[in-house]
Amino acid sequence: MRRILCLIALTGFGALSITLAAFQQPAAGGAQATKVVDVDKLKDNLYVLKGGGGNTAVFIGTDGVVVVDTKNPGWGQPILDKIKSLTNKPVTTIINTHTHGDHVSGNVEFPATVEVITHANTKINMQEMRGATGIAQQGPPTNIFKENNGRGMPKKTFKDKTSIGKGNDRIDLYYFGRGHTNGDAWVVFPALGVMHAGDIFSGKNIPLLDANNGGSGVEIGNSLQKAADTIKNVDVIITGHAMTTMTMADLREYAAFNKDFLAAVSAAKKSGKTVDQVADSWTIPEKYKGYAAPAAARLKANVQIVFDELK
Repeated sequence: MRRILCLIALTGFGALSITLAAFQQPAAGGAQATKVVDVDKLKDNLYVLKGGGGNTAVFIGTDGVVVVDTKNPGWGQPILDKIKSLTNKPVTTIINTHTHGDHVSGNVEFPATVEVITHANTKINMQEMRGATGIAQQGPPTNIFKENNGRGMPKKTFKDKTSIGKGNDRIDLYYFGRGHTNGDAWVVFPALGVMHAGDIFSGKNIPLLDANNGGSGVEIGNSLQKAADTIKNVDVIITGHAMTTMTMADLREYAAFNKDFLAAVSAAKKSGKTVDQVADSWTIPEKYKGYAAPAAARLKANVQIVFDELK
């Protein structure tokens, strides 16, 4: 009887293994899953492409297309294919809001003639492509730009502010200080009243503070506030990852949220609490109801970064 039961169990396990294997095996020929790019039309000549990493903006100007952020590795061509369905104009420019792979990796799949623009610090960060603080790494981070002989690296940078294009085609680029990284660019389309904020405002959540690439939990609130105070006549904000757009009122609230977080962590540190104690006890204040609950690892990483900066 025991032998029969064992045979039944082994047979069942074998069938389960075969079933799981059938689901886990790649399709015939090793085909990868289709990369789907979803399109949101914001204006007649401005679109947001979602999926595959950070939100990508596509601005169709008089003579060509400007792309803001190019998603994860392998998503450059799907972006180009989608742009072809929107316009027959060529892509002339890429603007990267910061260094992270889910915003810059598609660069290498664009034509070499496309001009890439970033903040000066972001160019340095892209040369190194260090792993981001607070993100688990499977082995050492890879450098997609070195692997592609420098293709997709920025050749034009700015420090505090610059503009490209003229008239209705003008795009203003700003830098207001450290936050998500030390090179977060704000991309403004003045004629449309729209701004792309990248991951310094990724959505209503605890930010990812990437200390490895110059991010700051002490300065992010002030950097956000400077953006809200300086940039005028913007009604719509494209965030780094949120599925819906935000407003300037949302940006001001997010600046206050980060300042309140800094104040709470600073007070806890002064009272003698440890990083673990703060991370275990902090919760989103009631006035920010609706903000995404933070992952424990990110919350602890942010508290640690603030503690280190306050030394």
